Amino acid sequence: MTGLLPEGFHDRLPPSADAAARVEGRVLGVAHGYGYEQVDPPLAEFAEALASRLKAGGMRDAVRFVDPVSQQTLAIRPDITAQVGRIAATRMAHHPRPVRLSYAGPVLKLRASQLRPERAMRQIGCELIGLDSVAAASEVVRVAVEALRAAGVEGIAIDFTLPDLVDTLAGDSLPAAKLAELRERLDGKDAGGVAAIAPEYLPLIEAAGPFDAAMAKLRGIAALASRLDGLAAVAASLPGDVALTLDPTERHGFEYQSWIGFSIFARGVRGEIGRGGSYAVVHEDGREEPAVGFSLYADPILDAGIGGGERRRLFLPFGTDAAKGAELRAEGWVTVAALEADDTPQAQLCSHVLGADGPEKVG
Repeated sequence: MTGLLPEGFHDRLPPSADAAARVEGRVLGVAHGYGYEQVDPPLAEFAEALASRLKAGGMRDAVRFVDPVSQQTLAIRPDITAQVGRIAATRMAHHPRPVRLSYAGPVLKLRASQLRPERAMRQIGCELIGLDSVAAASEVVRVAVEALRAAGVEGIAIDFTLPDLVDTLAGDSLPAAKLAELRERLDGKDAGGVAAIAPEYLPLIEAAGPFDAAMAKLRGIAALASRLDGLAAVAASLPGDVALTLDPTERHGFEYQSWIGFSIFARGVRGEIGRGGSYAVVHEDGREEPAVGFSLYADPILDAGIGGGERRRLFLPFGTDAAKGAELRAEGWVTVAALEADDTPQAQLCSHVLGADGPEKVG
């Protein structure tokens, strides 16, 4: 017997697990206020169906196994977005568009990265299915920012990207193999590699940086005018204290996004805490439906100590009347009743004890 867990897995203990529930509740509360109703898909599904639900995939990091009942290959979800897309395209295909859905649950990745060693994580998010317009994207990004602030996250920064920019500009001018290589070089900011393939794309590397400066550099590319207008409108809809940057060729983590993508960061939190953008949901008949959404990662937020709050526990001495405990809980107290006469507030990790005149701070 051992208390060890596999690499990339972890327990979340009190009070951190309580903080996780608090963060999740606040995020979903804001989403609900905007009309995003919650769905709760299963942890695993048929792998083939799940992998084909989003255009360009998105199931590369899924853990797969053979179901002993159906003898078919199942996948444990590495991301909940594809499942929400399935629900919208099947069970809720009759629902008027756009359909707004929210979710929260665990995800599991086949392998972790050096920057993020966790394989099991908690994901919270919203998907707006049926539109990927500027108005839809603006709403989704605003909901993400407001939800994070409600959860106690401060110093929010958003890094925008244009995931299919290179494909749009290239058209049919480059063979598929060269285009794939160009994407990799641009994603890695390899100026020498880009120059060797298509030097006309070098300005895209130079455009990465603070949002306004980057937009000014990209405005010289006439083919991007309407797309940049849309991106500018999305950015303008956000609160002025949100820091904005733009990396037009960033594709890592945006394998299935289309015209807009974004990563979310916050002061004092390691790495990104969320990601989103526009994409396409594939229906049973092959029809593609536009969508836009975001996913938040609770673990880095909690690891930064956000969402904790004061741990107030009121100790009820042995024999305290049950009605008194109910009255105190109605007032907002967390009560811990002594079940033995020699129990103490200290043993039960209580901050307060019920005295003759009411709750008293434990000395």
